[in-house]
Amino acid sequence: MLTFRNTTVAFLLLLAVLVYLQVRLNWPWYGYFIWFSAYTLLLFYGSFYIGSGFYMPVICRGKTDRKQISISFDDGPLEKYTPEVLAILKEKQAPATFFCIGYRVAEHEELLRQMIAGGHIIGNHSYYHDFWFDMHSAKRMQAELQQMQVLVHHITGKQMKWFRPPYGVTNPNVRKAAQAMGYTAVGWNVRSLDTMIRDEEKLLTKVKKGLSPGAVFLFHDTSHATVQILPRFLEYVKEQGYEVVPLDKLINLHPYA
Repeated sequence: MLTFRNTTVAFLLLLAVLVYLQVRLNWPWYGYFIWFSAYTLLLFYGSFYIGSGFYMPVICRGKTDRKQISISFDDGPLEKYTPEVLAILKEKQAPATFFCIGYRVAEHEELLRQMIAGGHIIGNHSYYHDFWFDMHSAKRMQAELQQMQVLVHHITGKQMKWFRPPYGVTNPNVRKAAQAMGYTAVGWNVRSLDTMIRDEEKLLTKVKKGLSPGAVFLFHDTSHATVQILPRFLEYVKEQGYEVVPLDKLINLHPYA
């Protein structure tokens, strides 16, 4: 498996070979440029493709041949859309997992309680979810995750064990912070892009194509388009003979300590 460690070891060995060839055989200097470009591209791939497992293990789908899927929502709760999402899920009897942002939980504690009361799972999505989260030190990341953990425990009495990296970006510091918290990283294998696709029909078409056994869908309970297409998507799932199951059942992993 391609990981940060074995990739770095391999590229260091390759660098040593390049140095030898240049010193002994006067190989052209642009070999270093090719080496650097290839290594950088692999690091970029590992950081931004959450399913790569490049820096850390991330569970992105269930291992099953049964027609079962799970749905998840990031970045809430928000007063504007989360109640509508919860109402749809209740009507369609569809369990979900919400990876919440701490400061939004602090502003809307009652919505978090409604999630728990509705039988949904809560996961840690950091406290602030700022744009530069993946550039922070491991210590600062851990402090932010801990702040979210304390808040959710205070409201619900639950100790979360699941973490979804902001923006789905991973790196060595994210790995260290998650490990220090005893978290399991949980990603997705179907990204709806509902924060970018505003056309409801295009969005619905896209997520329909992702339907397959064990799929984990990523939505946002901060998106108007998601609220609009969610009932139709859940109806389509049922029509195709699929069942929406709790994520802990799909991946066989308990979400709380």
